Amino acid sequence: KNNNHGASVMKKNRRAFLSNVVSNTVGIASIAASNQPQRALAIANDVQEDVYFGAGCFWHVQHEFVLAERNLLGRKDNELTSLTGYAGGLGKSDKEGRVCYHNFQSIADYGKLGHSECVGLSIPQSSVGDFAVEYFKLFGKKGERADPMDKGGEYRSLLGLPGGKNHPLFDKVEAAAAEQGMQLVDGKGNDPDTL
Repeated sequence: KNNNHGASVMKKNRRAFLSNVVSNTVGIASIAASNQPQRALAIANDVQEDVYFGAGCFWHVQHEFVLAERNLLGRKDNELTSLTGYAGGLGKSDKEGRVCYHNFQSIADYGKLGHSECVGLSIPQSSVGDFAVEYFKLFGKKGERADPMDKGGEYRSLLGLPGGKNHPLFDKVEAAAAEQGMQLVDGKGNDPDTL
């Protein structure tokens, strides 16, 4: 098989997924109350939603959400959707649409664009509360992240839902945060470390 073709398809799928996540989370404040009936219908149909979670370095977060996809949704390896990426900044990607890790040429550096490391995945809307519980388990009793070296805006804690606080299951997310002794605040983009 041609591995270059597979890498190209994977790159396009990742870009499309992250683009969808950004388009679903950037417009949080613009969602009108008239969308409420559509949301109720979406839950009834249990549509797949693109969400993201950040809690320090994305590699261990991705591992935890791969396990959650397997345990909570019964997904097999070829059905997993957890992808690492960057979100939460206000900066635009470069003209090629890239957001990149730190590099000597400073090309589309995610930190300079105000983004943080995160993991995006596609889950049934009815599972948002269950995944929020898994997310908040990543923090210690005082809200600290697993790796004490993960500090600063590039490692800040993020949770992206379509509609933000207007998401129909946001109360379950809030309850999961409260259970861990944490409070959710609206991100503005380019935020400093939240802990």
